[in-house]
Amino acid sequence: MKIENRKGAKNRKEVPKEVKNLLNEGKISTVNLVEGLVIDQEKLLENVLIDMGSEKYIIKCKKSIEDLNKKTYTKLTSTIGKSLLIELKENNDTRTFKLLVNHESDTVRSWATNIIGFDDEKTTSEKFECIKQFVSDSHFGVRENAWMAMRETISNNLEDSINILSKWSKSKDLNLRRFASESTRPRGVWTKHIKELKENPELGLPILEPLKSDEEVYVQNSVGNWLNDASKSKTQWVKDICEEWINESPTKETKQIIKRGLRTIKKNEK
Repeated sequence: MKIENRKGAKNRKEVPKEVKNLLNEGKISTVNLVEGLVIDQEKLLENVLIDMGSEKYIIKCKKSIEDLNKKTYTKLTSTIGKSLLIELKENNDTRTFKLLVNHESDTVRSWATNIIGFDDEKTTSEKFECIKQFVSDSHFGVRENAWMAMRETISNNLEDSINILSKWSKSKDLNLRRFASESTRPRGVWTKHIKELKENPELGLPILEPLKSDEEVYVQNSVGNWLNDASKSKTQWVKDICEEWINESPTKETKQIIKRGLRTIKKNEK
């Protein structure tokens, strides 16, 4: 098996030892979610910081991991990012941050997304500008972590975030368009709900309207999921928007988005 051309195991037990070791050393990126789940992020943290000459951060960062009640992949990624932010700030260390940002390991780059997300010294606009390179990362995992890292910032600064993301939803970059939708989903995945969007989904229209006939399935699925989220609290609003969109833009793309957006409503009406 050529490591770089592997397809990825279907379950954790099938991940080869050689692959697991290289993942924990930060020498390779994951090729699927299963590989991400077998990574020992404590080992990876230690190996990466030693390689960078930043081993002085290991003890405090590992202590933050020890304090966790539940060590899920997402919780570990955000906790390591937050603890690294504290250490880097205290030491005015931009060198290590740059190494994390450009690291071979997608998990390490995902730590960097959380460093940005937790950095409350930055304005909302500055955070979005910093996260942008991760939004367009070649690795699916980093792209997912990018929106999750910004979720709390978006929720706490909804008006400013929507103003910024309404511009991203018109971008030629499909990853920026998808981020604009995915990061503002009222319910989201693996994250806290955004109460204001659950109660007032119309606030998201400046983001959604430019995407209602998007040609990319990656974006279509996100927009459909956004509407489906909203339908669980504002059923009639979603019905009305879907009817409006199909009248304005009766394309196959819009139909696909609407089909996905109405799936919970249709299920409940059976």
